[in-house]
Amino acid sequence: VFQKWVNREISNFDYLIQLNTMAGRTYNDLAQYPVFPWILRDYTSEELDLNNPAVFRDLSKPIGVVNEKNAKTVKEKYENFEDPLGMIDKFHYGTHYSNAAGVMHYLIRVEPFTTLHIQLQSGRFDCADRQFHSIPATWQALMDNPNDVKELIPEFFYFPEFLENQNGFNLGQLQMSKEVVNDVVLPKWAHSPEDFINKHRKALESEYVSAHLHEWIDLIFGYKQRGPAAVEALNVFYYCTYEGAVDLDALTDEKERKALEGMINNFGQTPCQL
Repeated sequence: VFQKWVNREISNFDYLIQLNTMAGRTYNDLAQYPVFPWILRDYTSEELDLNNPAVFRDLSKPIGVVNEKNAKTVKEKYENFEDPLGMIDKFHYGTHYSNAAGVMHYLIRVEPFTTLHIQLQSGRFDCADRQFHSIPATWQALMDNPNDVKELIPEFFYFPEFLENQNGFNLGQLQMSKEVVNDVVLPKWAHSPEDFINKHRKALESEYVSAHLHEWIDLIFGYKQRGPAAVEALNVFYYCTYEGAVDLDALTDEKERKALEGMINNFGQTPCQL
């Protein structure tokens, strides 16, 4: 697969899907859903210029520190973390770039995810300000908040329907602006959900991303996923998210095991290292 990708016989999209599959990610498990990168940083221009490197996100950095301002906070958190019981390893992020709640967050307008979201929120929609209501606002929140580290899901590159409230769900209204949450607000350069998907997919297959995608792959699937390289890259997540970090079979206490399983499912899981 790697050789085919290098020879440009398969697209960036297909290569990412295949890496996800090899690393145990699947559409059938919300806790291990395929993970895709944010690839753009320009959600405000009238036109999207894919020949300009400045419109792309820096793929060599974890999303939590793409904004240089967050790097200091993230580093200090890691360096100052002490677990009195000595069980929990130091980490940069207490949340994860891919988890079940995040998948439902993006896909809230489409069944069965709407129902799953409502179940997760004890029978109602989460408050409107926490809904996925705008692509520019979601990116801005990522840049402002080092604790929000959600990457994307593959649907951002082929499935315009998830950006539309075709079922007419009442998702509430934003507190400050009183704006009703309906279809997802798109970047100015996108004239419709189809147009967004089309341009976003073009961006994924662009020359810039083809030249830099391996840097992100190293962080998510490769050698910067754990160990000293991960520490240096500010890419260490909560210990429960790593494969083999917890030996569930060794836990004889049923309650304890259930609690830990629940935690792993909610927290998100780092893909198997390739």
